[in-house]
Amino acid sequence: MRANFTWFSLLLFLLWSVGVMATPSAEDIITSMAFKQDQVAELERGKIVDVEISEATQKELAMGLAMYLPSSPAKIATYFKTGDLALIDSDITTHASIQPNSGIDAFKGFSFTLKQSDEARDLMAAAAGDRFNLSAEEIKGFAALKEKLTGADKAALVADVSQHYRQILLQRWQAYLEGGLAGIASYARNGADAKPAEELRTAAASSKLFANFFPDLHKVWLNYPEKLPSGAEEQFFWINRTVENRPTAILSHRIAQTSDTVSVIIARQFFVGHSYNSSHLIVGCLPYRDGSIVFYAQRTSTDQVAGLGSSLKHSIGREQLKKQMIKNLERLRSNIQSP
Repeated sequence: MRANFTWFSLLLFLLWSVGVMATPSAEDIITSMAFKQDQVAELERGKIVDVEISEATQKELAMGLAMYLPSSPAKIATYFKTGDLALIDSDITTHASIQPNSGIDAFKGFSFTLKQSDEARDLMAAAAGDRFNLSAEEIKGFAALKEKLTGADKAALVADVSQHYRQILLQRWQAYLEGGLAGIASYARNGADAKPAEELRTAAASSKLFANFFPDLHKVWLNYPEKLPSGAEEQFFWINRTVENRPTAILSHRIAQTSDTVSVIIARQFFVGHSYNSSHLIVGCLPYRDGSIVFYAQRTSTDQVAGLGSSLKHSIGREQLKKQMIKNLERLRSNIQSP
């Protein structure tokens, strides 16, 4: 069931909840969301409800969901701060946080296995196109590595390609840490290069109301590495996630602003190894009756839904995104409510 409320309602409610405006009553919450009574009943019975989100570009897939949990926002906020990402997203095989001043050792857990040697071999033959998300310089680097590894056995090939990829992850993280969106290198394509920096900027700026109600957080998000707003905390992660049955290296940046009564998390995947270009999400955990309502909105940019047949591609891609998001919320609910 699709809830008929706009991002204005969500942002207004978030504004209430962080104390800029008076905290609303339960009736105010229902009114601000424009939920009908049967929709509220569906939420309270544990049903995950759709939220309308408009897509900003031809490459973007956008989806929003809402779910009621009989748990306090403080408990959910604690889980997000300390929980294991793989407990929510079962497609994540390995991941680790990246600490300030980290070096290559921060990425030592990322590697291709011997069973993934074809993926490693294909990387050395990478070219401009949509098989891999690499810059022109990164493609040249793999070509040079291919010459160096001529005649190498499978184990040596996988080990050296893994190490080379770890260096790419380190360099991309350092470039983002220093330059924010401006530090994100484009992906080489046969035609126009894919520009995840522009995609993420568009995703962040797609709601003017967000900028109006949260100017400090919005400014930092667009102009990182500006100083974070008071009370905000950031984390970086590298992730190895299975996407389209392939190992996928991902670099993620997350900023959380939480209190005992509300948790707002903004995250972006500013490097993705293949299949899609970038991703931007917002999770809001808000007090409601004896528990919380969790909002989960995601915008993913991919070349695969642009061009001929875009409408059908968007419909299929949006449904796939929704299924993954629902699975994540259901796992979140299971983990939060377990003893």
